[in-house]
Amino acid sequence: MTMSRFLKPTLTDELLAFVNKNWGDGTLFATPSEFVSDLLLQRKLQVEASRMRDAILDGYEDAIAGRTLEFKGNLRELLEQCSQEL
Repeated sequence: MTMSRFLKPTLTDELLAFVNKNWGDGTLFATPSEFVSDLLLQRKLQVEASRMRDAILDGYEDAIAGRTLEFKGNLRELLEQCSQEL
């Protein structure tokens, strides 16, 4: 299921005031949409970073417990391949 490119969120008065304080003259954002889009992007990056931290911790736990396999490939090439697949 695909969402429309445009959303019309319902905001509380408090959230609307917050948005209004963070766009326009003296801010980084020319429109409320730019500000909200940036907030969503930052949240997406936080979620991705959290997943990455969890995967790294899982890997450390596996290494400590001796659950490892010898890797004879090229890690840089593998990482580049994975990033292209995303």
